[in-house]
Parts: sequence; structure tokens; C-alpha cells
Amino acid sequence: MITNKELVKQAEKSLVEQFEIIDEIRDFNQEKVLNAFIENKVAPEHFYTVSGYGHDDLGREVLDRVFADVFKAEKALVRVHFASGTHTLACALFGNLKYGDKLVSVAGAPYDTMQEVIGVMGDEETKRASLIGNGVLYDEVPLLNGSDIDFEALEQKIDETVTMVLIQRSKGYSTRKSLTIETIEKICKVVKSKNPNCICFVDNCYGEFVDTKEPLEVGADLMAGSLIKNAGGGIVEAGGYIAGKELYVERSAVRLTAPGIGSEGGAMFNQHRLMFQGLFMAPSVVSDALKGAVLASKIFDEIGYDSYPKYNEKRTDIIQNITFGSPEPLEEFCRTVQSLSPVNGYVTPIPENIPGYEDKVIMAGGTFIEGSTIELSADGPMREPYVAYLQGGLNYAHVKIALKRFLDKVRKV
Repeated sequence: MITNKELVKQAEKSLVEQFEIIDEIRDFNQEKVLNAFIENKVAPEHFYTVSGYGHDDLGREVLDRVFADVFKAEKALVRVHFASGTHTLACALFGNLKYGDKLVSVAGAPYDTMQEVIGVMGDEETKRASLIGNGVLYDEVPLLNGSDIDFEALEQKIDETVTMVLIQRSKGYSTRKSLTIETIEKICKVVKSKNPNCICFVDNCYGEFVDTKEPLEVGADLMAGSLIKNAGGGIVEAGGYIAGKELYVERSAVRLTAPGIGSEGGAMFNQHRLMFQGLFMAPSVVSDALKGAVLASKIFDEIGYDSYPKYNEKRTDIIQNITFGSPEPLEEFCRTVQSLSPVNGYVTPIPENIPGYEDKVIMAGGTFIEGSTIELSADGPMREPYVAYLQGGLNYAHVKIALKRFLDKVRKV
């Protein structure tokens, strides 16, 4: 039997082609981001902040324009005030949907926390404050064979009564396929052919800079994501972004702040520089995370674990899932990842109830920023089929070290 070190080296040698593709995507996206900085004349004065109401904040305005240019949007809203990715998505939904409007999720049930925002899960008080609780109608397009988009059913669901479709790019806590840019484009085309006025809204979490195109470039009207995932480059402390058509972004801004204020207010608490710098770093950080995910996929395949996506498949997000089939190995895997974290490496994670989730969740994430999933982390709900979702890695070397240590635990030399 070859040693663990040799196994990792062999895996790396077999991944040269995959790594070259990731490097090409990184270089393309890095140039795109750089050009946006240059064209918007980003300067040190844009790192300064204002206080109070946050009026006339030049740095905030330029930050919005840079994000808009990078994502090919009419307008972007980049704010530290978004508490999480879920909050960011909720502002886009509540801002653009009113009583009597209809929302359709095109890829089956959305992520756990979004189900509470929509109102199909949660206690009575949560449901009262949800979209459904405020009179928004809701429907879903079930997945085909539990994994793929059912385009025939999608065509049947979309008509003139549908105000918005929710397109969740990443798989969330499910085993379905994450949606490629090509699939998102096909969804948007089907939706627009049935109802040209329907808003195509993409939850872009975990997907930024994984491909050379973003959802707005293939027909989406609106998209949103978290800054403690890909787009923050691992250094942004909090916040999110919404980008797309100006009308829909401004409606979202009104939900974040208040009617009459919209995107014009909100002090940024000296976060401008980190947000600019994080975006600039993002293509390279995402690239390293992707290489780590591909290496993990190859190694899991070599030692007989059920893991997806496969190492040679096209990637659309940074997540690698490993199906364990029972709770004990899932917990052990997360504890191994935690033990190899730069922060709180001595802590032992246990399954616990977390706001927004129906099942207990085990989370391993010794991260510099709490909850950051562009940093190396792993988590999963305590329900069948007991899947760990591995994501992130600020650098490829950290992911490789963690994988070697994991091999030490599960494989006898």
C-alpha cells in the first residue's frame, strides 16, 4: 500500500489538466476585477468613511459601481449591514414581492434557512413574518429524479401570474447537482419565453468567480450573495451584495433601509478598504479553494468514499460533499477538519440546534471570521443520508494538509 503522502502526490499529478482550467478562469476573473478598479478610478480617498446617516459616502458609491462592473449589472448594492447571505436574499425577495405576487423555486425546495424566509417551515411567529405570511404565493418545481431541473415541469409552472423565480445556484444541504451557468441560462430562457416580465433571481452564494461568466450575463435579472463567502476574498468581516437591474436592486435597498432612503444611506463603519481589497483578492482565493475541492474529490474517490462532484466534472461552486450514510463518520470528519483549523483548533464540534435549521447541524469552522465559508470548513445536517459539505480554504496548502491528516485517521499505511 502506498503512503498517504504518495497518494496525495499521485492525485496532484493526475489533476494537472483540471488545475490548468481553474488557473485560466482565475486569470480571466482577476483581469476583469482589475479593469473594474481601474475604470472606476479607485483611490485611497475611497477607503475613508462617513458617520451618522452615511450621506454622500463617495467610497460606498464607487464600491457599488465596481461590483456592478464586475458582475455586469446596471446597479449593485454592497453593504456591511447585511447580517448574512440569508438576510441579503431576504431583502431582495421582500423588496420585489408584495401581497398577491407569486414566487416559484425552480430547483425544488431551497436551502433550509430560505424555507423559513419563504414560510414553508418554522414556528408560527416565523411564518407570520415570512413571505407567505405577508400574502406572497409560493410554488416549487420538483427536481427530476431528485437531482436535475425538470424543464418540462418548469414550462408548465410559469405563466403570467408568476412574479419571480428563485434559482439557487449551489446545492445547499441537498444532494442535487449545483446549477452550472449553462443551466441557469437555459432556465432564464424558458422563464422569459413563458413570461417576459418574470424576475429571474439567482442565489449566487458559493458560485462567484468559479466560472468566467456570472448569472446576469446569461439572462438573470437579479442576483445576491454573501461577502463572507467567495466575493469577500476571505477578509471582509460581514455583509453581502445584490446586483442586477437598477429597479430591482433599488427595491431591495428600500427593504434593507427604508422607503425614501434606499441605497443613499447607511454608514459603512470603516469597512470600505476591506471590501475593495477582498473583492480584488477573491478570484485567487476562490481558485485555491476550487483546487482544494478537486483534490479532495480525487482523494475521496481513491479511498472509496461517495463524493460529489467528481474531480473531472465541471464546477459551478466551491462545495464538495461527502456522503457517509450514518452520523458517526460525519461527526468524526467534521471534528478532524476542526482540529486542523488555525482558530479554535482545540475545540470539539457537536451537533446542535442552529437558528434557521429544522435539524441539528454539526459545523467545523475554526475561521478568522465567524461563519466564513470561503475559509476551510465543513458542516452538515444530522439527517439521512448524513452528508458533510466541505468548502473553502484561503490557500490550497491548508486544504492539502487537512486532507493528509484526514487520511492518517481513516487509512492504515
